[in-house]
Amino acid sequence: MLVTSRETGRWVIPKGWPHDNMSPARSAAQEAFEEAGITGAITKKPVGRFHYLKFYGDNDAVECVVHVHAMEVEEELARWPEKNQRTRRWFLRPEAAEQVDEPELRAIMLEFTP
Repeated sequence: MLVTSRETGRWVIPKGWPHDNMSPARSAAQEAFEEAGITGAITKKPVGRFHYLKFYGDNDAVECVVHVHAMEVEEELARWPEKNQRTRRWFLRPEAAEQVDEPELRAIMLEFTP
């Protein structure tokens, strides 16, 4: 599943900053709930990581490292916190990989084996 980013509308995976007092896996599950309205079992260890630039305004950018956790989706909610800000969509994995801009994320998606 991919979601659109709020700023550019490009296809991305749910991701965000780590939450205080939450493990990285729990933070990833929280972001999946907030951004995509999905819940389920999540891997404790990341299945990969990728880098991207987070832009703020026209001139400021921060390099971010995203640790990717896989989720076995158990429920798709009809309502979730960012429903009105994003679109979620299921893709076959090869098609999803074509939709994302980050080459490292594309490789994670194509190489992942459940």
